[in-house]
Amino acid sequence: MYIEREITPYIRKLATMFPVVMVTGPRQSGKSTLVKEIFPEHEYVTMDDYSELAKARNAPDEFLASKSELVIVDEAQKAPMLFDAIKLEVDKRKTMGRFILTGSNQPELFEKVSESLAGRVAIAELMPFSFSELNNAGIDISQRDTMLYKGFMPGIHADGIDPEIFYSGYLRTYVERDVRKLVNVGDLGLFETFIQLLAGRVGQLVNRDSLANDVGVGKTTIARWITLLRTSYIVFTLRPYYNNFGKRITKAPKIYFTDTGLVSYLLGINSPKEMATHPLMGNIFENMVMAEAFKARFNAGKRPKLYFYRNSSGTVEIDLLREDGLNLYAHEIKASATFNEKMTRGLKTFATLAPNLRRSTVIYSGATCMPIAANFADTSALMSDN
Repeated sequence: MYIEREITPYIRKLATMFPVVMVTGPRQSGKSTLVKEIFPEHEYVTMDDYSELAKARNAPDEFLASKSELVIVDEAQKAPMLFDAIKLEVDKRKTMGRFILTGSNQPELFEKVSESLAGRVAIAELMPFSFSELNNAGIDISQRDTMLYKGFMPGIHADGIDPEIFYSGYLRTYVERDVRKLVNVGDLGLFETFIQLLAGRVGQLVNRDSLANDVGVGKTTIARWITLLRTSYIVFTLRPYYNNFGKRITKAPKIYFTDTGLVSYLLGINSPKEMATHPLMGNIFENMVMAEAFKARFNAGKRPKLYFYRNSSGTVEIDLLREDGLNLYAHEIKASATFNEKMTRGLKTFATLAPNLRRSTVIYSGATCMPIAANFADTSALMSDN
């Protein structure tokens, strides 16, 4: 089942402006399916095919010469020697949209791009499905706890894979293959413990000292592992908003996962019913909203420019701030199904500190299906520039 992706117009636009377009993002976020759908006239080759990979590694120039004028190279980071060959081809014949590259291993990809394809390549980041993508495809997004539990990966919604089976394989593949390749982790068991502990801190300030003590490794190791998770699109961080509001503010970022389904699996949540009563349900709901905000920005080809605000005493806190030029838009996030005027207290206080605040919004789950969908549709609109 193919589900239309909101990033499609942006990628099409990039292909008219650059000879190389690279689509990156989390593993199994639908990159291969998307580029084959957008560029059906391109010859498709994947570096998961060992015979093709061997050709690309041994003779990259001959490999490209054997392909069509227009070509998709899937999992391109596995054959980094191709990038120099692509550069030579592009410099000889600068056909826009000639090479479409995909890959989920961001550190390797970006290193080669900066070395070989600077000025010749445009980058698009594909996240898991958004609420509006699923809703437009006729998929039921009505139940908060079901969406939190399932997450938004294409394997769950387009292919119908059971969430527990999907995320078990997803985590095993990531830890056993990617982690071993990207970083020297002496004990993979410690790394798995680290990811589980991080899931238990979702939506909280990053405290490397606490994590180091709980995992039993050094603080520098924790910092390196968090960077690894970020560059592999497993987690993302929300930075604090800095401005001269006359008070000291929190400087540590908050941590979130790209997909709530993985959080649920790491926390041992086995069903939507368990999600409803889980003590971290509110944090996971906040994670879902944050991920939607980032998706909306990436799908529009925009820089996130998303932050949170908290003063050092914790008396004033705003869950999500969007910066648009000199203007600020503030959002309070609550998992509650009903609105309460108390939810606006922090927003009202913040309004007295930020003269450039243009709009404040409370995002809550709603009592039934459509308010949930409507809230997130409105949020997506707020996160995108007009």
